[in-house]
Amino acid sequence: MTNPNIVLIDRHPGRSTQTIVLALEIGTDPALIHEPSVGVVGTKGDSQCYLGVMAKVEAIHRALKDRIGTGPGQLKFRLVQPEYTIATSDGIRNGTREMRYSLIGREVTQDALCEHFSATGLAGTIAVVACDKPPVGTLAAMLEHNLPSIIMSDGPIHPGTDPKTGEKLDIVSAFQVAGHPDPEYREHIAFHACPGIGSCGGMFTYNTMQTFIGVLGMQPLHMVAPPSDDPRRLNEFPAELVTLLAQMIENDLKPRDIVVRDSLRNATIVAMAIGGSTNAMLHAPEIARAAGFADFWKEIITPEEFNHLSEHVVPVLTNARPYGQYSMVDIDRAGGVQVIVRELLDAGLLNGDMLTCTGETLREQVVRLCAKPADGEVIYPVEAPYKTTGGLRMLGGNLSPEFSAILKLAGVEGGLENNLFRGRARVFDGQQALIDMLDKAPETFENNDMIVVRYEGPSGAPGMPEMLDPTARITTLCRERGIVIALMTDARFSGGSIGLVIGHVGPEAALGGPIAFVENGDEIVVDLKSNEINCTALNDPAVWKARESAWDKVVADNCGFHPNCGAADTRLLQRARHMAVPARRGAGLHPNREVWVRNPREATPSGFAPRNKFRPGTGNGS
Repeated sequence: MTNPNIVLIDRHPGRSTQTIVLALEIGTDPALIHEPSVGVVGTKGDSQCYLGVMAKVEAIHRALKDRIGTGPGQLKFRLVQPEYTIATSDGIRNGTREMRYSLIGREVTQDALCEHFSATGLAGTIAVVACDKPPVGTLAAMLEHNLPSIIMSDGPIHPGTDPKTGEKLDIVSAFQVAGHPDPEYREHIAFHACPGIGSCGGMFTYNTMQTFIGVLGMQPLHMVAPPSDDPRRLNEFPAELVTLLAQMIENDLKPRDIVVRDSLRNATIVAMAIGGSTNAMLHAPEIARAAGFADFWKEIITPEEFNHLSEHVVPVLTNARPYGQYSMVDIDRAGGVQVIVRELLDAGLLNGDMLTCTGETLREQVVRLCAKPADGEVIYPVEAPYKTTGGLRMLGGNLSPEFSAILKLAGVEGGLENNLFRGRARVFDGQQALIDMLDKAPETFENNDMIVVRYEGPSGAPGMPEMLDPTARITTLCRERGIVIALMTDARFSGGSIGLVIGHVGPEAALGGPIAFVENGDEIVVDLKSNEINCTALNDPAVWKARESAWDKVVADNCGFHPNCGAADTRLLQRARHMAVPARRGAGLHPNREVWVRNPREATPSGFAPRNKFRPGTGNGS
């Protein structure tokens, strides 16, 4: 008698035997092994950011399993076991050479999930994401695969509390006491700053990007802000996500139907309105690329339009750390991200007609969620905002001919009176040299210093590390001494960085960008009236030519690459050195890197081509 649980294998038993056993082992019907597959993915890492992910993945996997079968109302799919990608802990790695792998981790996540989605042929995916790079890599892979997919954030951590003072603490609090003379106090803050599980709790990069992904339409808005330990993440959201995925599959609603020009504009505007992380402007171009757009800064929004919106149209609505008082769990208590979206929709600043993963438009989703009015303490209304201008600003000028430099205006605590800063360059070739100076001689920094940290860009570091460690120490120095110290770099910042800090300065020093030609004592001018950052000395063509020639000689004597760049001593770092595109393009690893090299056929002994050089007034390679 034929076993009714065993399917007809036809002529390919070798292809079927493992799927039969897998179905039996995980308790699903072997009759479904040739149906389209569905599954759950998540992220693992070595910090508490990721500790809650596995439980949510397993809960969603169980919810999927309960819905799968051949009976009435069941989903006729093959269920695959959960898959995980790996990730770097930004908090643990900040200020170390290992931080070079953080942004590269976005690419590793994307590559791993691309392989999983495509090789497994997933017809439907639910992802649980944590920290800030894996969610973007996950979304980019979903967009490239372009079959029904949905994301749920694992959720933020609760703030810590200083038991002696009652002060609320977070990871930035711990970085800011690095220069404190009392080791017991430093340890005290470290022990109490990050209790429990969940990703960084302020409006740092994680919550910026989760909000971005929610407004983009790939995550239900009400799932963004609740903390990692909120019981709904295990008891309610899994079944809801399975239902939404089933609807997406039935209606053939795919990621590229959701992530379109106006949804990307919506998410960018909200990033301004929450005083979000500068990393959003690295991730948005990569998300746009995966969605099929060649150039975010031409097809979605121009830098000039971005600045106009930030200066004159979009205010900051959230009183959130690191520039304010509250954490994401407070935003959740105040009604969640949907309150922010409601405020911007009612003000006419967003396109409410964009489709979302719920099958509703953005506006319909906000209405169904009964988004509350802004409370005026944690979330402010548009007509009476927390800050009158948007939280981000793009800068051009002779140090940023790519118009890629970015300032988190919401985090500036001083130095831009009358929208102008003039300072003296203090140059460090690499982040470690700056950290060493902050450790050994912090008193040598003076009012109106403009610290320049270079050779830390996507290719030069390689990997474009964050600089939360030095920026946090500089913030503390400025507060203690009542001075202003600015910082500019071809690297990037944590969403927790505050102060007059300008990142993504491009072209980067390793590619011969103008930041490579700055010398100690040069006057650096940041002008928010013209949205430029300039080195006064480089306005003189003779000075530019002399410094460029000196730089060229050093590079030529070092086989085509500047010796101050970091060591690329692993295959992954070599990929970044050879393939990383500029910050303006998202700093991803792409095989069309030859667009940014002078002549890819002129390979040097070290295996890479000479880099583009940028000259005054051109903004492109010569």
